[in-house]
Amino acid sequence: MQHALYRAAKADPGRRFHALRDKVFRKDVLWRAWVAVFRNGGAPGIDKATLADVEEYGVARLLDELAVELRDGGYRPLPARRVLIPKPGTAEQRPLSIPSVRDRIVQAAVKIVLEPVFEADFLPCSFGFRPRRSPHDALQVVIDEAWRGRRWVVETDIAECFTAIPHDKLMQAIEERVCDQAVLRLVRAILRAGVMEDGNVRRSVTGAAQGGVVSPLLCNVFLHRIDRAWSTREHGVMVRFADDIVVICRSREQADAALQRLRDLLADLGLQPKEAKTRIVCLEVGGEGFDFLGFHHRMVRSRSRDGRRPVTFLARWPTDRAMQYARDRVRELTAKRRLFLPVEAVVQDVNMFLRGWVGYFKYGHSAERLSKIRHYVRMRIALFISKRHRRSRHFGMWALLNHTPNEYGLINLYGIVVSPRAGKPWRERPNAGGERRR
Repeated sequence: MQHALYRAAKADPGRRFHALRDKVFRKDVLWRAWVAVFRNGGAPGIDKATLADVEEYGVARLLDELAVELRDGGYRPLPARRVLIPKPGTAEQRPLSIPSVRDRIVQAAVKIVLEPVFEADFLPCSFGFRPRRSPHDALQVVIDEAWRGRRWVVETDIAECFTAIPHDKLMQAIEERVCDQAVLRLVRAILRAGVMEDGNVRRSVTGAAQGGVVSPLLCNVFLHRIDRAWSTREHGVMVRFADDIVVICRSREQADAALQRLRDLLADLGLQPKEAKTRIVCLEVGGEGFDFLGFHHRMVRSRSRDGRRPVTFLARWPTDRAMQYARDRVRELTAKRRLFLPVEAVVQDVNMFLRGWVGYFKYGHSAERLSKIRHYVRMRIALFISKRHRRSRHFGMWALLNHTPNEYGLINLYGIVVSPRAGKPWRERPNAGGERRR
């Protein structure tokens, strides 16, 4: 079904789809939506129903009830539960809206049906929350364009993007491709469900609740208007990952024009850039760099070896904020309150975190910073051992290095860095012979 919708939308860019309602409550679509919600996990909404409660109630029974409500037009979403979560590496807090499990299933079903329709229109400059696209694909574009001589970067972040999107303009963007009134009413109901905070339900005329399953897709649908209005020839190469935007330009004049163009486009949509994160940077050896998608980018010059001329290239490594987040997480996993756990269990939890964190940041010039994290992890585990046995720190380090041959199973972070190269894909992909290539 998704392939058929995508092909139809791709073949006719002006087509408006009028028969999508019946696809939302199809049994296979709802079941696929439940699988996606179950795999993602998550906390309960205001009804306090957990995923385990749904399994106890009966997944098939709940999906049948949702199908009947969606078919008869009686479905009404509950307000989302508002919580505040800390932003990694900062003291700020981000508002997160948690819909109920049944509402997450419906949103996932809507996303399954609408995503291929709009995916046919999305442009290559958009990378966030799209199938088969990752942050490293966006980072590769930055590497390639810097190698081609674009050395001026405009970086910005859309202020309160998820909460500032006007509902009326968002619906206009959706209606460019969808004219099925039942689906449009369902999307409006999801947008207007509101959030419950401190016992009060608040309904706004702006925003796609951050935390909702369908919200990232709706955000991309709305911001697609920026992508299609952008002129690469006139204003440089734009790379957008949801609400994070960088533009790589050839000159300061082009960078100034690009920033003004971004301000104008955002103003037309009722949005504005976050001034604290908006600036123009010149990429030069010894100059300042910029942060994008968790990496700090800076122009460096390689060392001269074997008579070869040094090469100037754009290097990247984890930002200070990403490093601080890693230290905070390791400190939390090795905290004093967990002393009742065996060392092997704590190391296993640390390994689980490191595999995900390092799996992302190894695609860069990150060897030095990964080494710092490795030393910090060993220090924290040694301190944990010493506290658990009420011995000195020296004993903890001795036990870590000598008690077991593999440091209690702690993973090794050396020799795993993959340096990005201009013009070459960052992934390892199988070729026709089944071998791996970079």
